Amino acid sequence: MDPAAGPERAVILTVDDDPGVSRAVARDLRRRYGASYRIVRAESGESALAALRELKLRGGPVAVIVADYRMPKMNGVEFLEQALDIHPDARRVLLTAYADTNAAIDAINVVDLDHYLLKPWEPPEEKLYPVLDDLLQAWRATDHRPVAVTKIVGHRWSARSSAVREFLARNQVPYRWYSSDEPEGRRLLCAAGQEGLRLPLVITPDGTALIEPEDQELAARVGLATTPATDFYDLVIIGGGPAGLGAAVYGASEGLRTVLVERSATGGQAGQSSRIENYLGFPDGVSGAQLTDRARRQAAKFGAEILTAREVTGLEVNGASRVVRFSDGSAVAAHAVILATGVSYRQLDAPHVTELTGCGVFYGSALTEAAACQGHDVYIVGGANSAGQAAIYLARSAKSVTILVRKPSLSTSMSHYLVQQVEETATISVRTNTVVAAAHGSRQLEQITLRDTANGHTELVDAQWMFVFIGAAPLTDWLEGTVLRDSRGFILTGPDLTADGRPPADWELDRPPYHLETNVPGVFVAGDARAESAKRVASAVGEGAMAVMLAHRYLEQS
Repeated sequence: MDPAAGPERAVILTVDDDPGVSRAVARDLRRRYGASYRIVRAESGESALAALRELKLRGGPVAVIVADYRMPKMNGVEFLEQALDIHPDARRVLLTAYADTNAAIDAINVVDLDHYLLKPWEPPEEKLYPVLDDLLQAWRATDHRPVAVTKIVGHRWSARSSAVREFLARNQVPYRWYSSDEPEGRRLLCAAGQEGLRLPLVITPDGTALIEPEDQELAARVGLATTPATDFYDLVIIGGGPAGLGAAVYGASEGLRTVLVERSATGGQAGQSSRIENYLGFPDGVSGAQLTDRARRQAAKFGAEILTAREVTGLEVNGASRVVRFSDGSAVAAHAVILATGVSYRQLDAPHVTELTGCGVFYGSALTEAAACQGHDVYIVGGANSAGQAAIYLARSAKSVTILVRKPSLSTSMSHYLVQQVEETATISVRTNTVVAAAHGSRQLEQITLRDTANGHTELVDAQWMFVFIGAAPLTDWLEGTVLRDSRGFILTGPDLTADGRPPADWELDRPPYHLETNVPGVFVAGDARAESAKRVASAVGEGAMAVMLAHRYLEQS
């Protein structure tokens, strides 16, 4: 079936702030494509985004977006970057004057631009239509039927409701949120035979009602892969952050039967970043979600399997096989394993914080909760890059953002470019030498006690939102007794295993461990879980690729 046909025709959207140019583009588009596509015209980036959001809610497909580069308030590249998050499958075209061609070329990296057209485009039969014909043909080659949406009925201060929303958002699963105290939420609860005492209620696209579902059940019900296709692979990658995704892309693209196992959602901590501005090739920055989505699609394109909501609990050596065991008792085996488990946010050790987690206290979920923070005072605990990125993002809508830093200055732990942005944002303030001594609230966070580490003075402040970014701990306890780690739990590899010039105990090969290889031959480490790693996205991706190269070398010699 032609995706352009049917009850809701696919849309070609054009946006230009010049009314004359806008009408001319729409006229030429209608002349050629009006019989098969709906032509939508907008005269500002804001109105075009509003139209795209409305189409998204209705499930209306968008085939092509044509945007002018020079528009006030929001230029064409900035508009297309936001449009990409709403309709990632739409083909993107930038209209530009000859003087702006460099900006158009740069946009290829920023927004995956499909084409740029120089104005004027007359005659359209030679300069406009051939380009659009090719893009529409490419768009029609994939299935663009509206995606059925999962529905969540929950409460703002329900910790599990918040966790389910974050799980679905990070796994790119479309959902709609309904508050349990609003009419539509109550109607859905009634239809499911529930009174709202146990939340959230999740209604899957096929109409199945789930009450307080665990991640693995939820993943299986919404179409995420949770079960391996076979029981033996060339390469098992544990962890789906930048290192794991990088390894999956390179492993699968080089012909290895590859499976990536992730306990929550691909992207890791980087996937939750609102804006990564120092990643090579993206001069205007890229969101963690965009980078993760592209990497996941790239790995899948090369044939890598990606399993979600599967917790790994053990690693065993069985002859030439490396056996990875799951929490449900099942297992997969492989010739080689790459550990890319990353790190998790350290928990804030202060009274009542644990009880209020998900009910005003959050770890790394600023993107999911940002909309609810509009007009509120927000506190961020931590002074590293993740805290700074969250502060910049939340400051767009929050009344105020206060960063609480234990150290005397942000500059000791935050990148210079982020420190500058924090200082230049009027709604962000920084309190140094300050820690959270306690959290207070019955059902949700209401106040926090702050303590000045320099003089010991305490202060009670009102607070409904607190986001915590206070460092990270490696997720490696399950490797105890198998893989060597340092005193903090980070995994030792290569030279760190042979500091005295001798191989580690029980090492059976006549060569020393490779640079990213553990004390178990054929088991490699990439990314933040490795001892003395750089803790940067680019280095994690590079280590993922390097680990695959070393795994190849190991397999060739086995």
